[in-house]
Amino acid sequence: MSEIIESTVLRTEIQVDGKSASYLTVEQDGPAVLLLHGTYWNRVWLPVLDRIAAAGLRPIAVDLPGLGRSGGELTLETGTVPALAEWVARFASALELTGPIAVAGHDIGGAVAQHLLVHGGLELPRMALVNSVTYDSWPVSGVARFRDPEVVAATTADEILAARRQAVTQALAGAATERLITDYLAPWTDARVRRSWMAMVGAADNRYTRDLLPALRRNVTPKLLIWGEDDDFQKVEYAERFASEIPHTTLVRVPGAGHIPTENAPGPVARALVDFFTA
Repeated sequence: MSEIIESTVLRTEIQVDGKSASYLTVEQDGPAVLLLHGTYWNRVWLPVLDRIAAAGLRPIAVDLPGLGRSGGELTLETGTVPALAEWVARFASALELTGPIAVAGHDIGGAVAQHLLVHGGLELPRMALVNSVTYDSWPVSGVARFRDPEVVAATTADEILAARRQAVTQALAGAATERLITDYLAPWTDARVRRSWMAMVGAADNRYTRDLLPALRRNVTPKLLIWGEDDDFQKVEYAERFASEIPHTTLVRVPGAGHIPTENAPGPVARALVDFFTA
């Protein structure tokens, strides 16, 4: 079943591990670009999908299991970065995406992309990171408290929604409107999604990015960093360090943008992605 979201963007689904995997795409021929989200959902990629498709690429922004509009439910075991990377590889296989697949990752989705680059599962000719977690930059304090089982047990649905509202409002920065905030928060009205999100947060561990650094320093795959300079969650200083230490990395800064620069500056972000993936 497919649903038209806006313009040429469709929301459709496929079965992975017996559960529905929901994704946004523009159905056309062209090289696939797999877009991964982190502690939000694939809504973060919506503002740039049409622009990416206009360049002849086939964008595919998937909701990770248990999050967004995908079925299933994450656990502390399946919510780790390595487990999510394995799931992404199975999703790509279900879509019959063969050969090299360019990947872009936002937030924890960037850690998943880095894991796929280093450990395989997909053949990545190019990797882009958009305000991604790197080094020891995560989990940030706003979500780290949910790693405590006692905190999780004592937290009500209303408290989770309030925490998510505060985080989304801050992440959207100047793009924040009540309508957009409500749109971003919609999945968290589902208790299953709230449980999956807390499992992902509970499994968040920066050793998954720190352990990749020796291999990344030897890696010759072209890499692009796109960074909202005003991000309070993933500071631009981490991007500057990554670009200086990891070879074949280019940093594109987005002035005035926060943690979700696709919302603040969809034009510049899409142009940077298109230029990179079509180079």
